[in-house]
Amino acid sequence: MSQFTHIDHKGQAHMVDVSAKAITSRTAIASASVTMKAETLEMILAGGHTKGDVLATARIAGIQAAKRTPDLIPLCHPLMLSKVSVEFEPDASLPGIRIAATCKLAGQTGVEMEALTAASVAALTLYDMCKAVDKTMLIGDIRVLEKRGGKSGDWRYGDDRSEQPSEAGSIHTAGTSVKETSHLATRTLQVRFFAELREQLKQDEIAVSLNDLESEGYPLTIDGLSQWLRQHQAELASILDRSGLMVAVNHKMADKQAVISAGDEVAFFPPVTGG
Repeated sequence: MSQFTHIDHKGQAHMVDVSAKAITSRTAIASASVTMKAETLEMILAGGHTKGDVLATARIAGIQAAKRTPDLIPLCHPLMLSKVSVEFEPDASLPGIRIAATCKLAGQTGVEMEALTAASVAALTLYDMCKAVDKTMLIGDIRVLEKRGGKSGDWRYGDDRSEQPSEAGSIHTAGTSVKETSHLATRTLQVRFFAELREQLKQDEIAVSLNDLESEGYPLTIDGLSQWLRQHQAELASILDRSGLMVAVNHKMADKQAVISAGDEVAFFPPVTGG
């Protein structure tokens, strides 16, 4: 069994020295959920709350919280985060909102705490925004769903059944199991842009929810993803319509009909020329 890393040989709390660790790309995804009355969920989605856009406010709060994690959690290292995203998925079966927070950096220690903090504060902000109309809200399902990078390698919730709770790893919250929560919260993929595409967009990576594609009738293929991107980000249209544009799924070249799944990395490249 592994030892607690923040306790020294004398049993005293200390900050772990990571100076000898290699700098690697590290990513963590954490989840949370807020269960509420059906009418509260409808009010949020309709934008009818008197305090304003509930989800936009909660997203900003989660991103800000990730960056302030070392101020909130003792012994956490101050980190130069390269990406923080907070995504929301309405779920009528709760009813309520599911939250997935993703944090990323190139560094010497992981970003699990930053992702957990982002998801937690986003959930707390949802509660704060809506408590005047619904005092019965329940915050739950706060957990790390996935981490990538570092010496210990990649890990995803559910991969190691010995680490899951009893009853085949299913803790039920408002009628939904942890396995179902993990599946729903991680139904995203990463879209990356390289070379002059990245320079043109002023960004190299965006997260896309497969639930959004499906709900709007787009097929889960490269072509469907491209159509959805054109519809939702006008600046991408000129890039995706370029002659000779190349695309790869999980580092393998693919065509427009290639199927995409949750967790995939889709990369777009400009045409390659040579002499």
